[in-house]
Amino acid sequence: MKKTTFRTLALIPLAVSLALAGGCGPKTTQPGLTGEQTAVVQLDVNEQANQLFEQIYMERVRLDPVLQTRLGIKDDYDKWQDLSDAAYEAELTMTRNHLDLLSAIDQSQLDPDTALSYQLMQQDLQNSLEDSKWRLYSYPVNQMYGIHSLVPSLLINQHKVEDVSDAKAYISRLNNVTLLFSQLQQQLTKRAEKNIIIPEFVFDHVISGSRNVIDGAPFNPGDDSTLLADFKKKVQALELDAVEEKLLVDEASVALLTSVGPAYQSLINYLQNLQQQATTDDGVWRFDDGAAFYQHRLQRITTTDLTAEQIHQLGLDEVARIHAEMRDIMQQVEFDGSLAEFFVFMREDPQFYYPDSDEGRAAYLAEATRVIDDMKGRLDELFRVKPSADMIVKAVEPFREKSAGKAFYQRPSMDGSRPGVYYANLYQMQDMPTYQLEALAYHEGIPGHHMQLAIAQELEDMPKFRRFGGYTAYIEGWGLYSEVLPKEIGLYQDPYSDFGRLAMELWRACRLVVDTGIHAKEWTREQAIQYLVDNTPNSATDATKAIERYIVLPGQATAYKIGMIKILELREKAKTALGEQFDIRDFHDVVLRNGAVPLDVLEQLVDDYIAAAKPE
Repeated sequence: MKKTTFRTLALIPLAVSLALAGGCGPKTTQPGLTGEQTAVVQLDVNEQANQLFEQIYMERVRLDPVLQTRLGIKDDYDKWQDLSDAAYEAELTMTRNHLDLLSAIDQSQLDPDTALSYQLMQQDLQNSLEDSKWRLYSYPVNQMYGIHSLVPSLLINQHKVEDVSDAKAYISRLNNVTLLFSQLQQQLTKRAEKNIIIPEFVFDHVISGSRNVIDGAPFNPGDDSTLLADFKKKVQALELDAVEEKLLVDEASVALLTSVGPAYQSLINYLQNLQQQATTDDGVWRFDDGAAFYQHRLQRITTTDLTAEQIHQLGLDEVARIHAEMRDIMQQVEFDGSLAEFFVFMREDPQFYYPDSDEGRAAYLAEATRVIDDMKGRLDELFRVKPSADMIVKAVEPFREKSAGKAFYQRPSMDGSRPGVYYANLYQMQDMPTYQLEALAYHEGIPGHHMQLAIAQELEDMPKFRRFGGYTAYIEGWGLYSEVLPKEIGLYQDPYSDFGRLAMELWRACRLVVDTGIHAKEWTREQAIQYLVDNTPNSATDATKAIERYIVLPGQATAYKIGMIKILELREKAKTALGEQFDIRDFHDVVLRNGAVPLDVLEQLVDDYIAAAKPE
């Protein structure tokens, strides 16, 4: 396959961008014409703007080798991102320059689509500058997405080896882990100096996960380590001669022993020392200006001005509503007891779980695949636009399954050669009840994240920053909306499966309560865990993992329900306004064909759709 490089994504120089942004565009001469034969080319202002959007996006991509790999670009294929302060300051300088370039464009001359792109690009750049105030208010290692797990995850899942140069780049990345982890420790130290230290419970997860990476050959006797096994498998697929293959494997083994092993051991030692300073006060309220930081996070995550108190109350109201709907299902299945007792029944009855065995895991994956394939056959009832990229269902890999979330989605590569992936965490089958299987597959797969994210990046007439960017409230709101959508076409025939759908929605409603409880109301970790155990059918293990996630990703969990509520509200608005003219496929076109947008922008798009479609 041809490698994607920046040379195939040609961009206009900065100086030309400034000239283009002037309004009427430059005069350029075509090759081979002289004197009176010179052709004057007038660039349309919208084309100028879109070229600038492309340039700004790709210059930002150029700074991040990890993002390049995720997009299927093989420039800087041997590098990791630069975590240094100098690199961050350089990025801020570039952002200011990009805003200057953008401000030179005459917005009044742009068509509506380009004007929206301009608005979103400008807002994104301004947000980057404003967010710099809170740069250190984060946890570079945590049990969810730490740098320590990025190394094996990226190499195994996204670093494709299609020739010897790719294998060499893989080896270089192994050797470059030393610098990456050195910078990581520097960043952890800067945060510790401001008393921003990952909560005490996180350390064991991160240390255990780090040890898993350096377990096995060549680090110690036994089976190949995760990374060596992956490298061998990929090199063997190249079908090289035995000598060349052995040389590459030996070189990778040396890199693992001399770079990866010492880097991870150094990180482990560092974390064991830092752990002595950690506390069990888990909310961001404990930071200097913690309340202001959390409100800032809520605004970014939800793209609304809702306060922590408003979000907390919204969660309590939604929990009460969903509990009432669950009692209706209790009556339908003729369960004799309270809702709390029904939760215990759903949590503990073996009929709702596959065996905790290889066969049970295979059965779960097969059923999730069947559910998604069945939904694929129903898409024409709901959508006009559908993704071209395929998607698959996989179990979370052993090296990260213990600490990873319950389920997540990885989008396809930019060129579509790598499919989208719905990852199901089957570490403990007791955490994956069959009554939630259907809703989970719809959320992560189709019509959920795969539908939205794959379609967005396939919108070739849209700037890349919109195709590959995102807003959590929109993306996760769509995922949660996609859980209820199949019910409207007759799916969830099993009442227990419909209960599972409600249980998933209840989980997201509870998130509004516990996220704000932890970070604004000073709830303890144990208090938040108990709230989930008392108010949902999920297991205590599930509740513990979830609360630990909300602690290290403040505000993120509030996006799902707030986004879903807004999408349903806008759909109802359109149905009321258009009456018999309303077509759900048209509504979904408006939502999906514009890519991810802030919720206020989505509302404006829907209002425009209503105005255009409304009968005279």
